[in-house]
Amino acid sequence: MHAAVVRSFDAPPRFETFPTPSVRGEHETLVDVVAAGLHPRVRSAADGSHYTSDGSLPMVPGIDGVGRTSDGELLYFVASDDAVGTMAEKAVVDRRRAISLPADTDPFAVAAAMNPGMSSWVALRSRLNFEPGASVLVMGATGNAGRLAVQIAKLLGAERVVGAGRSPERLQLIEGLGADAVVSLDGSGEEITTTLGREAGDVDVVIDYLWGRPTEQAIPAILKARTDRSKALHWVQIGSMAGQEISLPSAFLRAGNLNLLGSGQGSVGAHAILAELPALAHAISTGVLTGESVAMPLRQVEEAWGMHISPSQRIVLTNI
Repeated sequence: MHAAVVRSFDAPPRFETFPTPSVRGEHETLVDVVAAGLHPRVRSAADGSHYTSDGSLPMVPGIDGVGRTSDGELLYFVASDDAVGTMAEKAVVDRRRAISLPADTDPFAVAAAMNPGMSSWVALRSRLNFEPGASVLVMGATGNAGRLAVQIAKLLGAERVVGAGRSPERLQLIEGLGADAVVSLDGSGEEITTTLGREAGDVDVVIDYLWGRPTEQAIPAILKARTDRSKALHWVQIGSMAGQEISLPSAFLRAGNLNLLGSGQGSVGAHAILAELPALAHAISTGVLTGESVAMPLRQVEEAWGMHISPSQRIVLTNI
């Protein structure tokens, strides 16, 4: 078969021939891959920087996808940890890690949105006991996952959602997707902290895709602005687009009811993640949640890897 093959962590994958994976277990089946999303998680695995990387090469990247079985069934599936990646013509699917999709499902929409949507969906449903009527701040709301997080928070019953990001143009789009207020992170430190305190001082949950300097600014700004500092503030760290580390004075953990936790591979069990897939896939396939996919042929994987797109878009590699 043909696949995107990584032979060096310093170079993008190349379109090459690669051994077709074999079905080994009773729950496995071989599918024709229809579409696979080029997610940040996929990029970090392909350059060896993801925390789960064991440094083994060659490898085929790709962690999920939409595939078709030999009898025509359309599946969304999450690749097993030890499986060949999904950016290939064929993939082995463990049926326990897959869900059936309606025949008329847009495979590009599902391949583009399931992984980024899963990040906030699982965080709110599995890492937190999220209650309808709560309020949410999304740090990094102008990116692909952040845009979906705004929509997902509303869908799951958030009374108020605040979106924070750098692009004024994309922040306007976030308001059209359900954000009740937006905060620009592009300005002076004083302007940012003042606006964050005013708009998000009493939120219950923060979904954080940024970390780094924006989070260093946001934590004290929100804690100082809270009407009741003893009210729990659940800060869920999901991404680190703005930096891998923050400096957090210990006083902030004593001066407010700040609960820091992460949500991702390892902190949420596979069974908990898989249990959420059907409802999320339904919301995407019915258009309740909207994203924007950019489909490219698998043979153009090198071009796709270096392609500059809007943060709200997601490249999907396809064999159609």
